[in-house]
Amino acid sequence: MPPRIPVVPGIDGPPPPGSRTVRTDDGVDLHVEFDGPEDAPVTVVFCHGFTARLGEFELQRAAIRDRARIVLWDQRGHGRSRWVDPRTATIDRTGRDLGQVLDAVVPTGPVVLAGHSMGGMTIMALARQRPELFGTRVVGAFLLATSAGGLVASGLLGRAVELMRKLHLLRLYLWWLRLLAPGLERLRRRGTWLGHRFTRRFLFGRDDATREAVRVVQAMLEETPLTVTLAFYGTFLDHDETASLAVLGQVPCTVVAGQYDRLTPAAHGRRLAEGIGERAELVVVPGAGHSVNMTRTAVVDRALADLLDRVAAAGPESALRAG
Repeated sequence: MPPRIPVVPGIDGPPPPGSRTVRTDDGVDLHVEFDGPEDAPVTVVFCHGFTARLGEFELQRAAIRDRARIVLWDQRGHGRSRWVDPRTATIDRTGRDLGQVLDAVVPTGPVVLAGHSMGGMTIMALARQRPELFGTRVVGAFLLATSAGGLVASGLLGRAVELMRKLHLLRLYLWWLRLLAPGLERLRRRGTWLGHRFTRRFLFGRDDATREAVRVVQAMLEETPLTVTLAFYGTFLDHDETASLAVLGQVPCTVVAGQYDRLTPAAHGRRLAEGIGERAELVVVPGAGHSVNMTRTAVVDRALADLLDRVAAAGPESALRAG
């Protein structure tokens, strides 16, 4: 059956009613949206992936809005959120941003964090930075198509990066990319055949793509300027959040991986679940690629609902600690 792709709301025009802006400690305005009942027993905070925005969770938002308060936010430089110094385009910084969103809009009550790709890495960074939140405020984590590190440890790119490190050229290479980005953005054409091919190859699996699905994902990802894309690129070369996995192991976690994900391969999901330990459940989705939350919605929604059930089954003690 072809995947059910949502109509992803655009970012033109005014923000939706009820939206809020959270200003970070370095002066970046982050866009935040809300859904679900205010008095729900748990809040689910969604963290989107690299070059995407909060609209990628439109179907998960619909699936759980009757049982949870929902918070969605655009990472810095993405969607409606603002952008400042390219040197702040790091997973370490997005982890701090997530913490400040929690402090501002979810000051009390139990929280489940859900993140896709870079959003999952953001959750891991927060766990490393503020471990006291996990098992108290944060009572569960849902990690989709993500990795704790080693994404460019092998292959041609991995060898090239290692060579640049040995020659002390990596910093220069990343500076050069940031320097070129504004000019490349001015010359950029969106919606091209080449972009369609790239999206099909790297964001989808063997049998989870239709022309319409690829078009929707391509259009959303291409909204993010190359100045943002190339600034964040360097953070994935050194990404290593394995130190956070023991912290995540204090709460129920679900790790979802696409069988044919080319960006964060399923092997990374398996290692992630193993590192978290016995409180992690692993779901490998057959045939799926990186956009698993948009193309295998029924599987992902069920896994998220199961995690909320596990959190609820942990008993009122965890909710009291979170309060």
